Amino acid sequence: MIKRILAIAFLLCTVPGWAFAQEPAPASKAQPAGAPSSTAQATSFTKSTQPTVTTSTIRVPVYYVDVPLTVTDKKGRLVIMMTKDDFNLYEDGKPQTITYFSRETDLAMRIGLLIDTSNSIRDRFRFEQQAAIDFLTDTVRRGKDQAFVLSFDVAPLITQDYTDNVEKLANAIRALQPGGVTSLYDAIFLACRDKLYFFPPPEPYLRKLMILISDGEDNHSEHTREEALAMAQRAGVTIFAISTNRSGAEERGDKVLKRLAQETGGRAFFPFEASDLAEDFRMIGRDLRTQFLIDYVSTNTARDGTYRGISVVPVDKSLTVRAKTGYFAPSQ
Repeated sequence: MIKRILAIAFLLCTVPGWAFAQEPAPASKAQPAGAPSSTAQATSFTKSTQPTVTTSTIRVPVYYVDVPLTVTDKKGRLVIMMTKDDFNLYEDGKPQTITYFSRETDLAMRIGLLIDTSNSIRDRFRFEQQAAIDFLTDTVRRGKDQAFVLSFDVAPLITQDYTDNVEKLANAIRALQPGGVTSLYDAIFLACRDKLYFFPPPEPYLRKLMILISDGEDNHSEHTREEALAMAQRAGVTIFAISTNRSGAEERGDKVLKRLAQETGGRAFFPFEASDLAEDFRMIGRDLRTQFLIDYVSTNTARDGTYRGISVVPVDKSLTVRAKTGYFAPSQ
């Protein structure tokens, strides 16, 4: 009996050991430092199989339309005290909201001086050269503004590239000699496309100007008037034109110069006497220093490259606004 009791006791002690021995033996290799435990590994695996929710920001580029403008009263005097509430702005006839408005008297400028050197302007060419030199001397600020000189007769020619050195510009103007036919539209197209079309601009706000001295006649260009005007509008260039017509009557070329200036927000001048040129250049200089700048985001968000008309209407109907009449929308 005692032997049977001892045998049962011995069997009860050995069964748990036998059951434990059937469990998988733990790995004898130690885990590297920092490695997750088996529980941590399971948790990690569980997390990786859960749906991951991510957020992303969609960035839509905003295109601001810049509209430099000048305001004059009934007597043609420049008006310098205005606010954005003094204007109504329209694009293709639809009201727009002015997002930025300021009076700009110190914007950096890029100036293209285009001089007609064809036979048609020979009579007063020397005086025009000196008037242009005086204008650049008074206008170009060293370290801030830059200008280039382009002559045109048979073909456009850059005689002085961008510089803020007025003496270099003056030397290039003095070296010009009249003669040949006229490639006016090619000159405007080339100057705007190759020298005044900046993307992105070197500064957030940059005045791009063309001073055009010509009789407005063209008899040799490959580009048309409309192509030249469209390129000026794409580049955001304001054209100031000075006619060399001395007939006293409005010629076909004068109408061309008027349209180029009006469509880009500039002015056309028709000095009858050579001595009037200096005053015309001074008036251009005053215009450049007395301007306002409007920015807006078009309600037409299509990036289709189409032309869109702009109208800036003063609340005070006795005032006159001079601004570009449209722009080309960005394309995809």
